Amino acid sequence: MLFNLAPTLLLLLQTALAAPIDNTAAAATVGKIRGVRDPIYHLYLQANSKNASIPVLGPESSAEEFTIGGTIQSKKTSKYLNIANVTTSYKPLVFGASGETTAWGLEGDTIITVQGSALGRQLNFLACKSSDSSYYDLFLQTGSDAPSGKTCSNYQTVHLPCLC
Repeated sequence: MLFNLAPTLLLLLQTALAAPIDNTAAAATVGKIRGVRDPIYHLYLQANSKNASIPVLGPESSAEEFTIGGTIQSKKTSKYLNIANVTTSYKPLVFGASGETTAWGLEGDTIITVQGSALGRQLNFLACKSSDSSYYDLFLQTGSDAPSGKTCSNYQTVHLPCLC
């Protein structure tokens, strides 16, 4: 009986191997990006209302949706989330017209920079109280520095809603 199935299984395997694979659909994920731990618990990534090039975490009512797949792009503004090239261990995030940072990825539902990138695998962010008390400025954290004069919370992670 097993031998009768062999030709059918072989045909299915050959068909599957010959079919073209489209990785573009699987590579991009869309969702809101949010904090999951105090003080940024359920605050969402969005552009600063006073300066649209500065990303902040704020209320869900003004949250943006993003497409994530190497780059992170706002569906609302089409701007890309980039990491500024600075010498401090806290790297400011900025929105720009082009996707200069191509290191973004997902580990489960956690936003990271991927292992093969110039930054290596990073998942820690620094959230600093913004001048508007309802918002937090967000930095990628690669060490332990923090901006002087700001109240910050280190070792934060940002996530998509559960992809489970």
